[in-house]
Parts: sequence; structure tokens; C-alpha cells
Amino acid sequence: MDIQVAVLCDAATDNNGKLNILGTFDTIYAAHLPVTHPQCSIAIRMTFNKVEEGAHKVTLSFMDEDGKPVMPPIPAMPVEVAVPDETIFLSRNIIVNIQKLRFEREGLYSIDIAMDGRQERSIPLLVKIAPQLRPPPAS
Repeated sequence: MDIQVAVLCDAATDNNGKLNILGTFDTIYAAHLPVTHPQCSIAIRMTFNKVEEGAHKVTLSFMDEDGKPVMPPIPAMPVEVAVPDETIFLSRNIIVNIQKLRFEREGLYSIDIAMDGRQERSIPLLVKIAPQLRPPPAS
């Protein structure tokens, strides 16, 4: 299995096997904390070859830098792989839409991707307070 694409983005769709991605990002700048990000998507494209045929499970975990979950666990997603005889590999797209993702503090977060219990990739996300977005101090 090869993960060709793994990103956090504004939106993603799968159109007959074609992965469409809009607005990838790796940093959220906030005026204050906590901050709630209204909507985002995790987009993953992976390929499998003939020897990897069968049932697989993909799990995603959204964690803070202390290893604590940022949101409830995403249920394991089944991926059935059956490579047609007329080709040598098979592509699969996974899209997970997330609403109202809340961050309590600044720091480095990660979306960990595991296949059949083995971590394969991690998508980093940095949450920062942007100095230019801070309200001026009260006088």
C-alpha cells in the first residue's frame, strides 16, 4: 500500500475515483483561544497492488502534542481491495468531513493514519495565535 496523498483541506470530493481537493492547509491562525474551525476535510488517496488484495481497515486519530484526542475517534473504515486482472494496481480515496473542530490551545496537532493497526502516515497541523489578529489591549 502506498499513500499518494494525505492532506487536511477545506473540502474534498470523490468523483468516480478522481480525488478533488480544495484549499490544503497545515496551520490555523486564531485571534484567541479556544478557537473552533468551522469545517474541514481529511483527504487520502492510496494505491494497492495485487499482493495486498483483501479486507483492510483504515483508522484516523486526531491528536494533540501530548497524545490526547482532539475529537471523538473516527470509526475504522473498511477498504476492500480486489485488483482487476487487466491492471496492476487499484486506487482508493478516503474523505472524512469534520465540523466544528475545537482547539483549546496553541501547539502542534496530528492526524495519524493507520492501516490494519500499523501507523502509515501523519498529517501535521499547527494552531497559533496570530499577533496581527489579537485584539488591542484594553486601556
